[in-house]
Amino acid sequence: MFKWLKKKAAPRIEQFDMVAPVKGKVVSLEEVPDPAFSTKAMGDGIAIHPSEGRVTAPFAGKVAHVMEKSKHALIIEHESGVQVLIHVGINTVSLKGQGFNPKVQVGDIIKAGQLLMEFDLDAIQQGGLPVITPVIVPDGQDMISHVEILDNPSASPDVPVLRVHLKA
Repeated sequence: MFKWLKKKAAPRIEQFDMVAPVKGKVVSLEEVPDPAFSTKAMGDGIAIHPSEGRVTAPFAGKVAHVMEKSKHALIIEHESGVQVLIHVGINTVSLKGQGFNPKVQVGDIIKAGQLLMEFDLDAIQQGGLPVITPVIVPDGQDMISHVEILDNPSASPDVPVLRVHLKA
């Protein structure tokens, strides 16, 4: 094969940082009033008390899943293959999609900072549900070494809150 026809392999990623997908106050998962999240049974991550009803992409990648009927959660995938769950509110599946407006579909290629979903904070709270939003790196992803929680109490689009370390 000719040298100039060979494709260069993309450099291997050892880790990547993730900014908060929702503006607000970052808290530990232990503060989430749902044991599936607070005990880290689903995986490690953070939670955010949102100050506005918008979810933006914390990195470039693609949309792996959108909860079709309830619209309250989505899974996005980083270029490394790592998937991240963004779950708006607790028990919000019971709202059956009311107050949630996804802006993306499964398979969409997303850019960092792109609007993924809008949600109605007031509607969730009027339904008697917590708006605290877990951001989880689900367990069972073989390429992950560990997830590091970065000490940033304010969720903003330019400050990393999680660092995902990949296996060598």
